[in-house]
Amino acid sequence: MIGDEVEVSIVEIKGDQVKLGITAPKAVKVHRKEIFEAIQRENIDASRSTMDTVSTIGGFITKKHPQKKSSSE
Repeated sequence: MIGDEVEVSIVEIKGDQVKLGITAPKAVKVHRKEIFEAIQRENIDASRSTMDTVSTIGGFITKKHPQKKSSSE
């Protein structure tokens, strides 16, 4: 048991492989380590590209445009 709600059990042993079963509430995300790490990398990459996009758009917004002279000058 992990905590009160997550149960890990051995489903099968075949040679040098062990298959595990995990019972957990739907709200608990369960991933193999390599899948979890891939998700982490994707999230980091996505946040970087979002920040790059925000910076680029911010650069366009903050650029100074030549001011028009008023007709009274």
